[in-house]
Amino acid sequence: MARQRAFDKEAALETALLAFWRHGYEATSIAELTAAMGIRPPSLYAAFGDKRRLFEEAVRRYQETYGAFTTRALAEEPTGRQAIERVLREAADEYSSRSHPTGCLIITAAVNCGPESAEVEELLRGFREGSKAALKARMDDDLAAGRLPAGTDTAGLATFYAAVIQGMSTQSRDGASRTDLLHIATLAMSAWPHNPADPNDYGK
Repeated sequence: MARQRAFDKEAALETALLAFWRHGYEATSIAELTAAMGIRPPSLYAAFGDKRRLFEEAVRRYQETYGAFTTRALAEEPTGRQAIERVLREAADEYSSRSHPTGCLIITAAVNCGPESAEVEELLRGFREGSKAALKARMDDDLAAGRLPAGTDTAGLATFYAAVIQGMSTQSRDGASRTDLLHIATLAMSAWPHNPADPNDYGK
């Protein structure tokens, strides 16, 4: 009979996620991870493989939990504008929450990494690019429906809002409050292109 693990893998993964989120990928050592998770290095390697694969599992867990608000907002709101506004407002809530590390793991965990962490940087860059593409897709919906002016550069607009989201994450790490971040969200939405032909008058 296989020997049962002496620890809760899901709880250990959550602990690792929080450590990576708080300190970043490179700054979080195996010694710090095993101490926080309450396991010995052989158990970590047996359960997760190595640090990089543990990080990849932590990122997946983050996307399914703390970071899932973006996917929900983009899927549930009836228009692209409403979806983007909800993403920004919920980012303000999540990034400033004191119930977990501030900011966004996908944005901050691989800042200032060395060449040996290039694969991790590329992994997170891919997720960020995927999120930007998802923003653009909802903007394209609004463009096709006539809610954005004809000829709107949705790629540029998506890049702008992705930059706002990344900036909100950084601001939260620097101590910005929920109120501060909501103000940023409001200002960012004032840049949404107004289409005079839209009967819903999204420019108001």
